Amino acid sequence: MTSAHPSASPSASPSARQSARQSASPVARFRALPLRSRLALLVAVAVAAAVAAVAAVCWFMVRAQLRDQLDTSLQETNPNSQVVRALRDGCATPRAQPRPQPNQQLAGSLNATVQIVTADGDHCWVAGLTTLPVSTADRVVAAGGAAVLHDATTSDGTAMRVYTIPSGTNPHFAISIAKPLADIDRPLSTLAWVLLLVGGIGVVGAGAAGLVVARAGLAPVDRLAEAVEHIARTEDLTVRIPDEGEDEIARLSRSFNSMTAALASSRDRQAQLIADAGHELRTPLTSLRTNIELLVRSERTGRAIPAEDRRELLDSVKAQMTELASLIGDLQELSRPDAAMPGPLQVVPLHEIAGTALSRARLRGPELSFGSDIRPWYVRGEAAALERAVMNVLDNAVKFSPSGGSVEVALRAGELTVRDHGPGVPAEELPHVFDRFWRSPSARALPGSGLGLSIVARTVQRAGGTAELRAPADGGPGTEAVLRVPGAPTPPPGTPSVVGDQ
Repeated sequence: MTSAHPSASPSASPSARQSARQSASPVARFRALPLRSRLALLVAVAVAAAVAAVAAVCWFMVRAQLRDQLDTSLQETNPNSQVVRALRDGCATPRAQPRPQPNQQLAGSLNATVQIVTADGDHCWVAGLTTLPVSTADRVVAAGGAAVLHDATTSDGTAMRVYTIPSGTNPHFAISIAKPLADIDRPLSTLAWVLLLVGGIGVVGAGAAGLVVARAGLAPVDRLAEAVEHIARTEDLTVRIPDEGEDEIARLSRSFNSMTAALASSRDRQAQLIADAGHELRTPLTSLRTNIELLVRSERTGRAIPAEDRRELLDSVKAQMTELASLIGDLQELSRPDAAMPGPLQVVPLHEIAGTALSRARLRGPELSFGSDIRPWYVRGEAAALERAVMNVLDNAVKFSPSGGSVEVALRAGELTVRDHGPGVPAEELPHVFDRFWRSPSARALPGSGLGLSIVARTVQRAGGTAELRAPADGGPGTEAVLRVPGAPTPPPGTPSVVGDQ
């Protein structure tokens, strides 16, 4: 037969049962509480523990003090007093003769129960409330031992504190003087109830105060949560949280505000990049579409385009395709985050990179003269990215140099300088030259996307350097591009060259 035990039910998977057990655990239930409730509960528990510890210490100290006082009162009883002598003399009466009854008035004057104990364990006289049991310690005292304090319980269940002392001249007797422990149990019980009541009030008050403090302390966190939820719903990154003060909540608020400001700025730059890219792509695409439509119409109508015009049309299509490919490559380079850069940075010879880029620039500007003063300099970076950055700077110099002009390239102590003798850049436009898609009015008729210098600045910054475009120091025509990259004139020992593979 199949067991009908609930654990064998096929509908309850092991993971579901484990999840149910975890959710039923006290830790899971505690974690499921809101943060302010957890804080209030923790405060109440901490206060309860402190109150319990203080109350316990107080109760035990009072108990010890009361017992000491009771023991002292028993020990201060004078064994040579009239009451004790009367009890002892009465116990000395021979057993064959009737013993007189103890004088209760005498026992009452002692404010205690008094009993005569013999060495054989018998008690022969009792004055007080009840008969005390004779213990081994009492018999030892009656046989001549030292006085002793101990607890005892009477036949009617009364707890007593007993002080047994020798009888003095007669070594066969001992005197037990006892007082009920209820004399100290009643005040201790009252004290326990008072401590319990006061502690309970303190714990409840601490929990309420903890809840109030938690609400006030977590109010900025609530505002932060509301701001995050608002941003998630509306994508509004303009929300700001008050960040007064210097505590952790204020620091968290400032960090959140900085994060949203950075996200808003990034989104604005992304939107601007898309808008600028769309604007830059529209012109070559429109021209390319027009040229292709002319070629298609010529093929459909059968009216041939003159050979010269057709060749110019095809050259224009090829140039526009090249411009599109370059623009798309630049966009991909700028859209790639720094964390996605391929591979770790390596030590590369910047002088070899500059020399390779200069050789390519000579091919692109055969009508120009190039002067160079390139000295060894090793930097940490990407060889391909650095070569592209240097090539972009040289392309700008070639593009804006007049026919027959000159370009000077120098690399000294980590500062790469490229000087052309073109029209230059007005001073008011220099702060914008490294912005994406920015082009000076004088350069808008020339080919290019306006992304080259942005790539230069990005690459140099990744290598730990800076990029600058400035007017020549000698006051002459043209522009001077300066790339500063930290490094050393000699490579670290065992560093291989990575430029030869590019």
